[in-house]
Amino acid sequence: MNHQLRAYPEYKDSGLRWLGTVPAHWECVRLRRVCQIQTGVTLGKKYDGIPLEERPYLRVANVQNGYLNLKHVKRIGVPHAEATACALRHGDVVVTEGGDIDKLGRGAVWRGQIPGCIHQNHIFAIRPQPSRLSSRFLALVMESSYGRTYFQITAKKTTNLASTNRTTLGQFRLFLPPPEEQAVIADFLDANAALVRKFIRNRRRLIDVLNQQKQAIINKAVTRGLDSSVPLTSSGIEWLGDVPSHWNIRRLRNVAELRVSNVDKHTLEGEIAVRLCNYTDVYKNSVITANMSFMKATATLDEIRAFHLHVGDVIITKDSEDWQDIGVPALVAETADDLVCGYHLAILRPRPGAVTGPFLAYVLQCRGIVVQLSLAANGVTRYGLSHGAIKAISIPVPPTEKQEPIVKFIDDSVASLNQAIRFASREIELMREYRTRLIADVVTGKLDVRHLVSPPTSIEPEELTAFDDDEAPLEDLLEDEENEPAEEADDAD
Repeated sequence: MNHQLRAYPEYKDSGLRWLGTVPAHWECVRLRRVCQIQTGVTLGKKYDGIPLEERPYLRVANVQNGYLNLKHVKRIGVPHAEATACALRHGDVVVTEGGDIDKLGRGAVWRGQIPGCIHQNHIFAIRPQPSRLSSRFLALVMESSYGRTYFQITAKKTTNLASTNRTTLGQFRLFLPPPEEQAVIADFLDANAALVRKFIRNRRRLIDVLNQQKQAIINKAVTRGLDSSVPLTSSGIEWLGDVPSHWNIRRLRNVAELRVSNVDKHTLEGEIAVRLCNYTDVYKNSVITANMSFMKATATLDEIRAFHLHVGDVIITKDSEDWQDIGVPALVAETADDLVCGYHLAILRPRPGAVTGPFLAYVLQCRGIVVQLSLAANGVTRYGLSHGAIKAISIPVPPTEKQEPIVKFIDDSVASLNQAIRFASREIELMREYRTRLIADVVTGKLDVRHLVSPPTSIEPEELTAFDDDEAPLEDLLEDEENEPAEEADDAD
């Protein structure tokens, strides 16, 4: 339908160089004039002798750009008065106040998904005046590049973190069409979101099928080898089944050295500048190379010596909010002097003559090993692997001269599947870029959609069709609690 999009008939100067012109009939107003801005409850606050109510609460990690990730909502005890004051209402727009610079100012509409939910002090709850501003329209403005640019420009920044405040947020300059036009814009973008969701969902299903094919190839090669005629024997492990009789079943402690990193993402004076290989770098990439875009941080000399990455190392995810994300491996194919392993990760350094890094990386993807790692993870709202649990994992180990041919066979067999996965993933990225650009053009009046959507008759102003959690960008579902200003994740060990 986008071939029908057109410009408004008349424009005026917005007064903002980086925005340009806006439709002539749109009103310019500061956010504080049309909204109440509510701060949240302070985490870790002591309430000596005061009765507390246990309430679910939103954290920075729960609020994404345009949607809410509510898979891991925690609970906290607060006094009744504070719980009442910080309670979220249907139609509130929740916006992040601090965190990584790219996570600052993320917003989404609260639709009462969790009764009695409150929000932490690093999240603002914005309550629009319904007669002047639609929650759906405001959330789209926050999601747009216009909203993102405002926070980038006005944020108070440190090296890796940024924050805003209630006053700065209240100064945000809104360009408001009439209420009925806000509804039309939200309806149009909601309909577009449904199409984008459908496209992304289909591509993700394709990627799932391709990954299942890869998994089958890897499972067979690392547990049965390449010669189907060799005799098999029981591995003694339920999830592995039979393995070639001349292979060994060995604990990880006997084939690799374990190093669990404690290097955080902070930049401290007096420490050495490094590039940090983080959780998402490992989760999203099966191979680590030196030219990847790593976070800049600092570390002590002892930390660099202990956690510098070597070629052939295998890094695994040690902690996660989802037990299924435990033990995901990535092979270090290239390194650099300043490349260091970050927090929530563990390095497995193969012992010479026992196992090669490429084979170890593949065997850790075997379904039988994945099951062992998942069962070994402990926790309730956040899961982690202890040092002993990692070392106790049993893996099949063929003779060293057999490992390289197995790795080459897997590499050759999955090459076309990897190419198809990359192509489908790129299509998803392009569709998201299209969606982002369309939102920005429509909510800032660069495109007129009034002729494309009939005026709503039964839609509540605060209703929002947002992206489902399952359609969220993977990196957003893997929010690292360490980035939250007031709540640092504990190491599972």
